[in-house]
Amino acid sequence: MTPAVHAHALDGSATLWELVERRAAATPERPALFQGDRSLTFGELRERAERTAAGLYGRGVRPGTVVAWQLPTRIETVLLSLALARLGAVQSPVIPYCRDREVAFALRTARAEFFAVPGVWREFDHTAMARRIGAPGLFEAYGELPDGDPATLPPPPATGTDVCWIYWTSGTTSDPKGVLHTDRSLIAGGSTLAHALRLTRDDVGSIAFPYAHIGGADYLVMLLLYGFPAVLFETFALPGALAEFRRRGVTTAGGSTAFYSLFLAEQRKHPDRPLIPTLRLLAGGGAPKPPELYHAVVRELGCELTHGYGMTEVPMITMGSPDDTAEQLATTEGRPPAGMEIRIVDGEIRLRGEAVCQGYLDPAQTAQAFDGDGFLRTGDLGHLTPDGHLVLTGRLKDIIIRKGENISAKEIEDLLHTHPGVAGAAVIGLPDAARGERVCAVVEQPPGAAQLTLPAAVAHLRAQGLAVHKLPEQLEVVDALPRNDTLRKVLKHRLRERFA
Repeated sequence: MTPAVHAHALDGSATLWELVERRAAATPERPALFQGDRSLTFGELRERAERTAAGLYGRGVRPGTVVAWQLPTRIETVLLSLALARLGAVQSPVIPYCRDREVAFALRTARAEFFAVPGVWREFDHTAMARRIGAPGLFEAYGELPDGDPATLPPPPATGTDVCWIYWTSGTTSDPKGVLHTDRSLIAGGSTLAHALRLTRDDVGSIAFPYAHIGGADYLVMLLLYGFPAVLFETFALPGALAEFRRRGVTTAGGSTAFYSLFLAEQRKHPDRPLIPTLRLLAGGGAPKPPELYHAVVRELGCELTHGYGMTEVPMITMGSPDDTAEQLATTEGRPPAGMEIRIVDGEIRLRGEAVCQGYLDPAQTAQAFDGDGFLRTGDLGHLTPDGHLVLTGRLKDIIIRKGENISAKEIEDLLHTHPGVAGAAVIGLPDAARGERVCAVVEQPPGAAQLTLPAAVAHLRAQGLAVHKLPEQLEVVDALPRNDTLRKVLKHRLRERFA
């Protein structure tokens, strides 16, 4: 049986590189990463990452040097990230879909000294963009990585409590925030996630979202702790990716609510045979999960679905577990791990624990984000059940105030998802002279569905028991809801701009 590098065997100062060394020593020949016809074992992962670290060291990267990288989900990206962890550099991942304004802001704000790009990727010239914005220390890291002799390297980092990661919030309505993490906070997130999901050495995972998202480091921690491999997808689209899922025998997949819906839609094309025969678990977070979607996945895909709650500032807050009841899995975001404190203040969820970030690059933003007791204000609304599960009820900015009454957008969205003619739904508040705000439901429909009308939607919501004062006064049907390029969250600000 493959040994597990359990989190409880690591003290609070453990580093990501320490996890790499322990896993390589425990199971050097076991596969770690698959991508197309390429693969790396855990031993090879350590060896190649250390050679890349030596190459970077030869170029002038030192402990504490800020290195930004904007790379797709590739084996080389993981190697570069681990090489920077070996050096003790401060790395700042940038989602590959960001462009000049966002990238320039990130490089300038983080004071990056080096910037790694993929060259031309998906018909966009990242190297040319980097030159336009005056990126420092530019180098391409898509195929060939810097190489050197590990004997030239200084000792690895001694502690995992220093800030060595700068992640970026989405910045959908303003400039993104630089979120400060340590190896310790990322290890806390990844280890508790793996424990909640009951993953084992026999699993085969998958990373179908951008590795530059904070979920990438979380997933890597899981691989290193439990010694199972993951299949990397540089770009993800169905049905194209299905062959690779099947070839590698993937047992656990997901990413976010939108991923569940994509798998479900493919299964419905051929309901008589399993979409991925080895799949036993879909898991993810990043966006609310309608209860009906949980039931549909379990019923039609024939696998379990566990959903969690996390954010860039706190990669793992709560997670559903296969041990939970169907009701708990359908209607809650799971339970917090032992190291996560949740406090509800006036309906808002506040957090304190090892997985919580150290704050932001801007000290003023840090001061505003944490309360006097050191709890992070999330801006999310919810409550804890008597058995300790967290229920999300919306966001502070997603509360619609109609004639002085507070209305939760999420409540209406969950009920709309039970309508067979709704594939996706977003409920927003729009300015209204008489009411203050009016309730507008925006939906996308499955192929072949009859056009949904406002009277039909209202009748369905009434039948589901929705209070009269919460019923939508406006319905918009769109071909596709606008979503971001990471975990496919619906961009409600675009809907407000379009329909106001």
